[in-house]
Amino acid sequence: MLRKKLFGECIGTATLVGTVVGSGIMATNLSSDLGIDLLINTVATVFILYILITLLAPISGAHFNPLVTAIAYFRKELSLPIATFYVISQILGGLLGTVLANLMFEHPALEPSQHLRNGAHLLLGEVIASAGLIFIIFLALKQGIDKKIPRLVAAWIGAAYFFTSSTSFANPAVTIARSLSDSFSGIDISSVPAFIAAQIVGATLGYAGFKQLTSKSKSGK
Repeated sequence: MLRKKLFGECIGTATLVGTVVGSGIMATNLSSDLGIDLLINTVATVFILYILITLLAPISGAHFNPLVTAIAYFRKELSLPIATFYVISQILGGLLGTVLANLMFEHPALEPSQHLRNGAHLLLGEVIASAGLIFIIFLALKQGIDKKIPRLVAAWIGAAYFFTSSTSFANPAVTIARSLSDSFSGIDISSVPAFIAAQIVGATLGYAGFKQLTSKSKSGK
């Protein structure tokens, strides 16, 4: 049922964002070392991604990301109305996750971030993080190894936290939600539009790379 799918997307995105934001706040409470903070944030995110995708993929597809939903629509796997409902559920879920994380740590429910993330180098990081994410997901589906997607996605995001300059947001719904957390994992609202634009560019490039690698030539070879 559509209702169950939308609830799965909402609760999944809420839990993902709650983990990202909550572990970010906990990290700064525990240590003033940015490297340790990033490690704590990364480990929590990797674990929760594996759990959420494994459990909710059979219910909603476990998108938790408007980029994935948009490409599913482009591939005619979702109708426009359903894709729209998916994205709305993801955004609302992300906002809920931020509110709950803030409240758990006695922060204001809505705490606009002051953490500016500006610069072409950060946007390049988002392009790379998003491109890799989309490439991995759809290549795994094409190869029929969809059961490995929870591990593959968790591994990619975990690695990209460290090797991309942006720490791999790679998700418009998560990016919007993180603008309401003035914590280690937050992003100032003024930085959000450029981040989302970079994510869209990255997703487009990642899908184009996937198609180039898997499409048959005209000769059939």
